[in-house]
Amino acid sequence: MPTQRLSPEKWITAGFLALAQKGPSALAAEPLARQLGTTKGSFYWHFKDVPAYHAALLREWHAAALADVLDLLRSDGPADARLRQFGRSILDDPAEAALRVWAHSDKTVATTLAEVDAERLIYLEHLLKQAGLRNPAFAQAALASLIGLPQMQSHAAQHAAFDALVDTVLALA
Repeated sequence: MPTQRLSPEKWITAGFLALAQKGPSALAAEPLARQLGTTKGSFYWHFKDVPAYHAALLREWHAAALADVLDLLRSDGPADARLRQFGRSILDDPAEAALRVWAHSDKTVATTLAEVDAERLIYLEHLLKQAGLRNPAFAQAALASLIGLPQMQSHAAQHAAFDALVDTVLALA
């Protein structure tokens, strides 16, 4: 097998793909090295051990998820369009559902998700207030639907269901 030294970023990207396709058990040096066509030595060149790799993976996802929220906060446009875009950003993340499954068995993952969800909830409340809805339960319901939809439906149906929820909630304003 030809070997190559990969960057930490390539290992992280491979980890998100493996997590989405096979779950957290795929986040180990050997299966990732096989996936990337390299040796475990490349993995250990960049990461002290598997827990350090997991921590790097979580830091990357946490930073990207919060950056998405900040970008959306800075964006212009009608609240309904921004709400739909927010939903798509979550539903289109292939690692999100797998992270939520992983969180059931790993407190660090659960804490990371809780931190991101708290910021997302603040953003949702902000958007819904702009649309004239002040009840925070609407924001909680929207976030809960974004968390649950990937477990139940095809990707296209997820978008359609979230759009229907947005339409219903905004009709109340």
